Amino acid sequence: MLDFSGLGMSLGNLSRLSNAVTRSISAENPTGEKGKGGMATEGTGASCARDLGRGWKISPNKAIPPHETLVLADIEGQGAIQQIWITITGHWRYSILRMYWDDEATPSVEVPVGDFFCMGWGRYAQINSIPVAVNSGSALNCYWEMPFRRHARITIENLDDKAQTIYWQINYTLTEVPDDAAYLHAQFRRSNPLPYKQDHVLLDGVRGQGHYVGTYVAWGSNSGGWWGEGEIKFFIDGDDQSPTICGTGTEDYFGGSNGFEFPLGVGYREYSAPFCGLPQVIRPDGFCDSQQRFGLYRWHIMDPVRFQEDLRVTIQALGLRSGGRYLPLQDDIASTALWYQEEPHAPFPLLPDRDGLEVI
Repeated sequence: MLDFSGLGMSLGNLSRLSNAVTRSISAENPTGEKGKGGMATEGTGASCARDLGRGWKISPNKAIPPHETLVLADIEGQGAIQQIWITITGHWRYSILRMYWDDEATPSVEVPVGDFFCMGWGRYAQINSIPVAVNSGSALNCYWEMPFRRHARITIENLDDKAQTIYWQINYTLTEVPDDAAYLHAQFRRSNPLPYKQDHVLLDGVRGQGHYVGTYVAWGSNSGGWWGEGEIKFFIDGDDQSPTICGTGTEDYFGGSNGFEFPLGVGYREYSAPFCGLPQVIRPDGFCDSQQRFGLYRWHIMDPVRFQEDLRVTIQALGLRSGGRYLPLQDDIASTALWYQEEPHAPFPLLPDRDGLEVI
């Protein structure tokens, strides 16, 4: 973005000086304070560093006990989170990431950590997009800009019966936030299975001014054959039965075509591009992996969907049946919708319980 306050940079203004200050939170500096990194004398690395002492990787990670919540960041002042890196053990659907801006009572972001980083099936896939990158191992990276004006708080809850280990780093700037900077929001929804002849709702109930910036879907096909004929629809500012934006097909919306095949006849071809991708195809193995599963993303960075009053977003699950007719599908669709808006935000739907989140 072309903003010289220090809130965000681009290649076009990277040389410009700023009065903003850079801070970073990790297990080695949990408060992010200036000059307070690497001071731990106790931690998970203390035994390895016993011959070296303080400053030699004594506290590189933290444990999250079963059914407990760890505070990853608690920041006073105004500024913006600019990058998050996480690697975490355990079940990614059972790790719930929440973000609160300016002391709000309910989170603006509430998403399982795997789905927030486009890993909804709990299995690794390389992702090379602009705002989300997933790299070798389980390196989950996020570059969505997250402004705040008084306070920012990020937590992660472990819903599992087993402890988890998390490494993390949250890089942020403290600087003046422009009046027109909105807050990042992200919401998880799941239809499993999607009711017959109903659309999956990606987002609904949004009130106020803002813009929609991203979709990630973990799509599980419960039928044989092609599944991507469905249209995505954006109902903007009072749209009722008919939307303002109506796509031409699922693979088209996610930046592909012709059933994600290339060349035709060879089957699905994964891809990961700056703004769209099909980075994950989980193919049946003839044994326990019996269903086709897909991970898809579409970032509206160059084409945000603007709304002034309200927004509703849906997508159809549509295949083909005999005679060239459409077939409404009853698939497993887990989605994460991302948007910026002014506060306060409308209440989110209740997050599914652990059984409702589980990948089976």
